[in-house]
Amino acid sequence: MKYHPINNRLFIKNRGKFTAQMKSKAIAVFNSNDIYTTGADSSLPFHQHRDIFYLSGVDQEESILLLFPDALEKKHREVLFVKETNDHIAIWEGAKLTKAQATATSGIETVYWLSDFDKVFFDLMTEAETIYFNTNEHYRQAVEMETREDRFIKMVKDKFPAHSWAKSFPILQNIRGVKEQEEIDLLQTACDITEKGFRRILQFVKPGVMEYEIEAEYMHEFLRNRSKGFAYTPIIGSGFNACVLHYIENNQTCKDGDMLLMDVGAEYANYSSDMTRTIPVNGKFTDRQRAVYNAVHRVKDEATKMLVPGTIWADYHVEVGKIMTSELLGLGLIDKADVQNEDPKWPAYKKYFMHGTSHHMGLDTHDYGELKTPMKAGMVFTVEPGIYIPKENMGIRLEDDVVVQETGVPLNLMKNIPIDADEIEELMNS
Repeated sequence: MKYHPINNRLFIKNRGKFTAQMKSKAIAVFNSNDIYTTGADSSLPFHQHRDIFYLSGVDQEESILLLFPDALEKKHREVLFVKETNDHIAIWEGAKLTKAQATATSGIETVYWLSDFDKVFFDLMTEAETIYFNTNEHYRQAVEMETREDRFIKMVKDKFPAHSWAKSFPILQNIRGVKEQEEIDLLQTACDITEKGFRRILQFVKPGVMEYEIEAEYMHEFLRNRSKGFAYTPIIGSGFNACVLHYIENNQTCKDGDMLLMDVGAEYANYSSDMTRTIPVNGKFTDRQRAVYNAVHRVKDEATKMLVPGTIWADYHVEVGKIMTSELLGLGLIDKADVQNEDPKWPAYKKYFMHGTSHHMGLDTHDYGELKTPMKAGMVFTVEPGIYIPKENMGIRLEDDVVVQETGVPLNLMKNIPIDADEIEELMNS
C-alpha cells in the first residue's frame, strides 16, 4: 500500500459499533474480495472489500474477519484469518501480513492462518444461533458476478441449515454513513490530492490538448502523492461530451471555445474523493458560459447550506430543484409556462438537470448511508448540480464533498480547490 499506516483505533471503534447492534449468540463474517482475472495469467489490481477494510484495516486478499461477541472463549470474540506467507510468496508477490502485523493493523489479538478457518468456524458455529451474511444491498448495486461472499453464503446454508440468518447490511449502512474524525481526515487527504491534480491541469489545458492527456496529468499527480489513482473511472469531457453524464472514453480533442467538464477524484487509503470542475479550454469564459457557470455555482452554494442535521434527503432534492428552476428561468432555458405545465414526476428543470444533487461519500464513491432518515452530523455528501445544454455543446457541473456538522455549518472538504470563475481564468492565464 502507498498510504501511511492508519491507527488501529479507528477499526476497533468501527467493530464496536457493529457488534453493539448484533443479536445475541450471533456470528458475523466478512470476506475479502476476489482477485479478478482478465484472461491467460493476467489479473486486475486487487481492491479490498470495503466492509472488511472498514472493520479491520486489512488490505489483503484471502482474508476473513469473524465477529462473535458472545463466544465462550474471549479470544474468539474477534478473529482474523489471513493468508499464510512463505519464502516463495515473498519472492514472487511480496510478503503478506504476519500474524503480528495483522494484529498491529487491526487491533485484533487472535489471528489464524486462513487454512485454519474451517475448523475454527465449525467449532464457533456450535455455540452460535444466528449468522450474519454480508450481502450487497446498496441502492445502486449492480453485481453480476459471484463473489467470495456469495460462495461463503452457499457453503454456510448447506452445512449449517439449522442456524438463523441475519443481514449485515442494515447495520453497516447505519454506521458507515456517519464518519469518525479519522475517516474525515482520510477523506480530506484524498481531496487535497485531488486539489493538486486540478491545479496541475489548470496550467496544462489549452486548445488542441487531448482529453486523455488531461487524464494522464491527473494520474501523475495522484500517484506521486501516495494515491493508487482515481477513486472511480474519470469523466473528462469537452464540448458536447460534457452533456453525456457518464462519458468515459476521454479520447477527443479539446477545442478552442469549448467548456471542459472533469469529474475526477483521487482515492487515498481506499477512501474516495469526488470532484467536478468545468473550465474554458482557452482559459476565458464567454459571457454565456460565465452566466451558466455562475448559475450552477449559486445552486451549489445554496444546496450546500441545506446539508445540516435533520434534513431529509428526498426533501432536500425537491428544494434544490426549486432553486435550479429559478436559475433556468433567469437563463431563458425554460419559461413560466414550462413550470406551470410541468409533470410533477419530471419537473421542467429536469430537461437541463436530470440527475441527483448529492450522494454519500466515503470508502465507496457512492457510499453506504441512510437516505430515508434525517441527516446526521458526520455524514459526508457530494454537492453536484449541473446544467447541460446539448444544443450549445455545453455541459457545466460543479461538485464538492461536504461534511454535515452539529453546528449546522457544513464543512467543505474541497474549499481550497479553485471554483470561482475569475480565479479559474487567472490561474489558467498566469
